[in-house]
Amino acid sequence: MILRRTLPIKWRSLRNPRLFARLQSGQSRPPSVETETIRHPSVFIEEGYVRNTISAVDYFRRFLKYSVVGLLTVGVTTWTAFEGAHMWVENAELATDNDDEIRKWEWDIEAERWTGGPRGGTDRGLGFMGRHAVRSAWMAQHWGIGATGSGSVIGSNAFTGRGGSGAGGLNIVETRLELAQNFIQTALQVAEKRMASGKIRPETVTELLQRHASIMERMGTRDALFEARMEFERVWSQLPGKGVDAARTALKLGDINQRIGDREDAMSWWARAFHLLHEGNDKSLPQVPPKVPEALPSSPLAQRTLISALVSLSAHYATSGQLRQAQAIEEASLELLRSVQQPPSAQSTTPPQALHALYILHRSALLSIHLAEVLYGLRSRAARSTQWLYQAAESSERVALALTGLPSVHPDAPQSKIPHPPSSEAPLLSEYAKSLSMRKPAISLLRDARRTAAEAWSLLGLLAEATEAPGSMERALECYERALGWAGVSSDRAGGIGKPGEGTLQTEWNVLWSNYVRARNSLRKE
Repeated sequence: MILRRTLPIKWRSLRNPRLFARLQSGQSRPPSVETETIRHPSVFIEEGYVRNTISAVDYFRRFLKYSVVGLLTVGVTTWTAFEGAHMWVENAELATDNDDEIRKWEWDIEAERWTGGPRGGTDRGLGFMGRHAVRSAWMAQHWGIGATGSGSVIGSNAFTGRGGSGAGGLNIVETRLELAQNFIQTALQVAEKRMASGKIRPETVTELLQRHASIMERMGTRDALFEARMEFERVWSQLPGKGVDAARTALKLGDINQRIGDREDAMSWWARAFHLLHEGNDKSLPQVPPKVPEALPSSPLAQRTLISALVSLSAHYATSGQLRQAQAIEEASLELLRSVQQPPSAQSTTPPQALHALYILHRSALLSIHLAEVLYGLRSRAARSTQWLYQAAESSERVALALTGLPSVHPDAPQSKIPHPPSSEAPLLSEYAKSLSMRKPAISLLRDARRTAAEAWSLLGLLAEATEAPGSMERALECYERALGWAGVSSDRAGGIGKPGEGTLQTEWNVLWSNYVRARNSLRKE
């Protein structure tokens, strides 16, 4: 058997006549053997191709299925989050404030208006695109845009073709403000198209113009101010020429013209604001230049508007070199405010009333600083300026401490006339922070009060240095420390010099810090 298996096919075929005959005819192998040796590999290859093709098709089928499911999941989640944010803004952030005390002190009228009217939210007549544009503008302005919300972008200033950079110039503006004004422009285009059909509220276009003009004013570039002035003039033309809204618009136009440099137009608009607040209508001609009225109007919002106009008029006279006129306006204004500038105690008043009183007290502090600077410019005795600066510093600190709920005297230094350190990082009280109508004015008032306190203490330090009396440098150092405490925030590491707080420019902080270092080094030498 072993030899038989090892014999060549030719010799084995001799024992099989049929096999031998086939070999003689040219067939080297039997058909069965040849068929098997050729057919079986092809079957294996075909089955491999089929198997690989099915596997590839199945892989791509599963990949496509999971991709579609993933994209749908991400899309639905993103859309839900997007619409959820818009619904939150519509129903929570832009809701109306139904507190009777807030309405009594007219903080609801002073609040920003985003086209929704008395029911709040946005105007339904703007449609899907318009309402989403209004809400997106609110989000960009108040929430920012994430990590880059506080950054800046290069934006075109080709609004009116005028300004310091020329037509088509570029200026650096905040990203959130640029996006907000773009969204408001989109909403304005929608509103103007729908205005003729009567689908939107009559006040919607005016309110959108006010919002856009306010954003442009906050940008602060020259061309943006020209654009803001033009839009506020459109708002003025659509108002009935009477009431507090018209007076507030006139005041805003006066302030913008002052910033642009059109002093005559600014004085004319301020005179209209005074006239509307005193007479109630714009039928008669206003008195130019305006005079301080003998009494405050009865409306709380009218009172706040009048006081803001007095501060603007005082700053105009002081910065234009009309020091005598500035002194007369400031002294008359402070005399007018003495009846209401004292803030009532928190136990006996409501938060809206207290905020109104604190607002008036802070404006009196601003007027006191103006008067101190004017008296110094008129070569009056330094003691008079020092007295007004102390009053301004005390009033500003009382406002800031009342808004944060902190004691007027620091518990660590109860005997000190200048308790240290001031709490510049304390948060706003919850009754103001949670109020839809009072939150923004309270935050602004707290920031302004801290800045005013820092400015008053800094000027007091400069006056103390100028006297060159014994102990004056030590007194100046205390004032500079107090100013730094209100203007900055503490450093995270020991021995750090801190950094400017909210609302304090880096240049202002550098000046305050250099004053402090100079006084400290002088004392060390002594």
